Amino acid sequence: MVSWLDRTVAACCQPLGRNVGLSSGEDGVLGGEDYPLLWYRDLEKHSCGEFSFAVVQANQVCEDYGHVEPGREGTFVGVYDGHGGHDASRFACDNLSRHLITLAREKGTIDEEVLNNAFAATEDGFLSIVEREFHVDPGMASTGCCCLVGVIWKRTLYVANLGDCRAVLGHIGRFNRIVAEQLTNDHNVRIKEVRDELRALHPDNPNIVSRVGSSWCVKGIIKVTRAIGDAFLKKPEFSLGAIPLRRPVLRADPSVSSRNLQAVDRFVIFASAGLWDLLSNEEAVQIVHPYPRQGIARRLVQSAMNVAVRARKKYDELMNYDKGVRRALHDDITVVVIFIDHEMLNDELTVPGMSVRGFVDTHQPSHFNIEQEVATESELIETEPTETEPTETEPTDTELTETEPTETEPTETEPTETEVTETEPTETEPTVTV
Repeated sequence: MVSWLDRTVAACCQPLGRNVGLSSGEDGVLGGEDYPLLWYRDLEKHSCGEFSFAVVQANQVCEDYGHVEPGREGTFVGVYDGHGGHDASRFACDNLSRHLITLAREKGTIDEEVLNNAFAATEDGFLSIVEREFHVDPGMASTGCCCLVGVIWKRTLYVANLGDCRAVLGHIGRFNRIVAEQLTNDHNVRIKEVRDELRALHPDNPNIVSRVGSSWCVKGIIKVTRAIGDAFLKKPEFSLGAIPLRRPVLRADPSVSSRNLQAVDRFVIFASAGLWDLLSNEEAVQIVHPYPRQGIARRLVQSAMNVAVRARKKYDELMNYDKGVRRALHDDITVVVIFIDHEMLNDELTVPGMSVRGFVDTHQPSHFNIEQEVATESELIETEPTETEPTETEPTDTELTETEPTETEPTETEPTETEVTETEPTETEPTVTV
């Protein structure tokens, strides 16, 4: 098993993919050349339209992960905003979509129950790793991540989230104006209702929420109330003796909602908290709507960084900050903009879907094939030859069936070694994508 230290080193050394720089443009948006911390895919296809994807790094090791899985039957979007390290966010990115597709295949559909169970399986999987590694790396217990997942399936948009990543829909309202509609609830104690909910769940702990400087925090440590990981705030055996627990402080059950896509719905912005710390829902939608689709996620990221520049007064000051130090100005930011072309909602994607992950330029085929997988398996069963239907096809090298001797073949003849020897695996190594 690869150690967590090795994974951290690998994350630092992995290629950043397509990179762009920053300079001040005529519209006040940053853009330019030679900026290695910004990765992007300007425009790609998904099952019912196109998407734009961008990530900018601020931490020493990027704690954000993003994932778009466009298949022929639907589209999966995942945004994973890590804290306390990148272990939980990377694990969620590697496993949540896999759990969702497996559960959906078993049930034959996608619904809110499937989403809930996929989150639960991801949480259980990560906590089991924390338990296994805790004696070697106690810091694993303090890493976690906020998760935002969107799935388009049969003209329905499902959204599930933990923490303060956010999905915002842009739709046409009155007088043909674009309207921003937030599809998720922020599980962040800066919101009074969230603080009240937490206090109600912990009536015997008056300090469950407290002020730290100008911010509200849970137990003086963290701002979100739901996340994958953060085992030290969920299980007493991982508390390190510093935070005695009577019951779990954080939760891992997502808020899940669904929406039948309407003709007025134009696009959905999925983004980590780093974007929403700098742009409002309305500002983000107003940036996406009037501009071309090409590069729109990059424009959103650059617009948010422009806000950080103005707060610091000088553009050169931002450019001189390297990763890690830059965290004082802004967080890691991941943005995926999903455009909805309604004429394509009933059509299959004409090109094979390719799974895309932020900061990684390698591609692999999409695994988003739920009903097709079931149909393929049933077709294979129906087309298998029965005992009463002999076939004239000669057995291949990979088949282990023995041929019966014919009248012209001596019965004493033993099968040759090549006829009974099992095919050896090839030496070709599978391609691994990070």
